[in-house]
Amino acid sequence: MDVAQIYKDANALLEGHFLLSSGKHSRYYLQSAKVLEDPKVAETLAVELAKMIEAHGIEIDTICSPALGGVLAGYELARALGKRFIFAERVNGEMTIRRGFEVKKGEKILVCEDIITTGGSALEAAKVAQSMGGEIVGFAALANRGFCKRVGSTVSAKPTCKLPNDAPFFALADFEFDIYEPSECPLCQEGSVAHKPGSRGN
Repeated sequence: MDVAQIYKDANALLEGHFLLSSGKHSRYYLQSAKVLEDPKVAETLAVELAKMIEAHGIEIDTICSPALGGVLAGYELARALGKRFIFAERVNGEMTIRRGFEVKKGEKILVCEDIITTGGSALEAAKVAQSMGGEIVGFAALANRGFCKRVGSTVSAKPTCKLPNDAPFFALADFEFDIYEPSECPLCQEGSVAHKPGSRGN
């Protein structure tokens, strides 16, 4: 499966000058919402991701995603695996699991995002599920931005990866783009202004 081409076909591989959630800048941005707006494409991607996970042989009870970005990807993955789906969300800046969702003691949970960069949001969701008694058995995403090492990839984990080393990380493809500290961003030096994705209709 050519995941990069799927993103390009959906106009989901954006080029410009972007301010990332980490505070860093990049020339490129993956807008998974554009890919997932087509239910058939979303299903196809989730089924492929589910095959990778099933081949690894881990036991899973529930898929949990951090909102908002991970919800569609996580739901489709749960559907492909035939598992329960819940999500975590920020309330006053703090990740929490609410809306009546419960996590049983020892419940085996896989955390799913649309894209994992450093894995910060996924890790926050995982910690909340753990605090409720859940056991985190792995992480998954449609795309890996190349900071964390996924199962089956030759890309090494970078020091900025926040995912734990003792849990497998599954993703369909690696997307390695240069990112910059604002003070070292060549786009800024050219006089361009970074925009947060979504702030200009992207």
